[in-house]
Amino acid sequence: MRKHFASLALATCTLLAAGTAAANESPQAALDALNARLAKIGAAKVEGTDKVGDKTVPALFFGARKINNNYDVVDEIKKSTGATATVFVRDGEDFTRVSTNVLTPEGKRGVGTQLARNKAYESVSKGQKFCGQVEILGSPYDTCYDPIKDAGGKVIGVAYVGYKK
Repeated sequence: MRKHFASLALATCTLLAAGTAAANESPQAALDALNARLAKIGAAKVEGTDKVGDKTVPALFFGARKINNNYDVVDEIKKSTGATATVFVRDGEDFTRVSTNVLTPEGKRGVGTQLARNKAYESVSKGQKFCGQVEILGSPYDTCYDPIKDAGGKVIGVAYVGYKK
């Protein structure tokens, strides 16, 4: 009887853990967490320029905190949700990664790289959120992208989260 109870308890714990892991891998929930952390810092704005990777791009701020080359928020999202997270700044017609926990094949943060011209790009360029599967560095991800707007409603960046499939 004890053996049966122990097996049942183990199976229940395993199922609960699997359900929790699946719930934790919701791109929408991770995006909500990223947006909440950014909003808590302050309003989004672009001010001046900054070098990220090998590019000079607009400097993206939330409140007084510059997001370019600052990884606290994206690393918190990775730790709390397991999601990859990126903040892009709009640079002309492109969106450039200024803060990310997404690594290049060389194992470095992918700052200075651009959002691919895909379905997500089309949506955020129009000021609309996109959630769906996107290929990133050759691998499929379940993702959500949300435009970041300034006080005037202009799209100045993008918040991204994703889970590798």
